[in-house]
Amino acid sequence: MMGYGYGPGWGMMSGWGYGYGPLHMAIWIAIVVAVIALCAYLMRSMCMPALHGHSPGRRSAGLDVLEERYARGEINRDEYLQKKKDING
Repeated sequence: MMGYGYGPGWGMMSGWGYGYGPLHMAIWIAIVVAVIALCAYLMRSMCMPALHGHSPGRRSAGLDVLEERYARGEINRDEYLQKKKDING
């Protein structure tokens, strides 16, 4: 006959004993680290698209110079449009 506090399912550790304490803690630490790493990866990929290819918000410095030349009248509209097409690809 089993009394209170003896056998599996009884007591403070529910029959697991002390051997699983460090293992469980290591598993939970690994889960927390994985979640933090995933969050960091997602934030980095959303905030820094230049790391993963083309950056849609960034303009070419050559395009800025081209617009300035067109605004000053150094080149005509046809030249501007052709050079802009060449720069943008």
